[in-house]
Amino acid sequence: MRAYRRLRVHLSKGDRAKLDDILSGGIQSVRTVLRALALHQLHDGRPVSEVAANVRLTSKAVREIGRRYQDSGLEQALYDKPRPGAAGLLEDSQKQRIIAMVCSDPPEGRARWTVRLVAEEAVKRRLVPRVGRETIRILLLHHDLKPWREKNVVRGRTQ
Repeated sequence: MRAYRRLRVHLSKGDRAKLDDILSGGIQSVRTVLRALALHQLHDGRPVSEVAANVRLTSKAVREIGRRYQDSGLEQALYDKPRPGAAGLLEDSQKQRIIAMVCSDPPEGRARWTVRLVAEEAVKRRLVPRVGRETIRILLLHHDLKPWREKNVVRGRTQ
């Protein structure tokens, strides 16, 4: 087992005030509150293992929070960097063409657009090389389009 030297964290008065604000109320993510509690207890001189047990984090996580505070300050210790996420599957021009297609009439023999039909027609009309139903569903959701709810009621003739 590796022996760690004791982690000493000394919070400035301003940082302590910010931590107290975070811990005293308001809506914060659980992750942020746990990190704030860990920093507060490290400042009080408690050992990493005790802090980890108190806030239910691993010793490694508590140590990392303390090191991030020492190296980069309070913001980096409490909050994660934004993550890039996956690249978009459709370009803006492709999205616009699909939305325009959905706003037009459905193909011959169809009463309304469905997510599956939009995906099939977008590929058939060469708007996109390939596209999945979920991508289409999310696109329609973001534009608040629900073409499958359009009512095209066909009434029988009365004699």
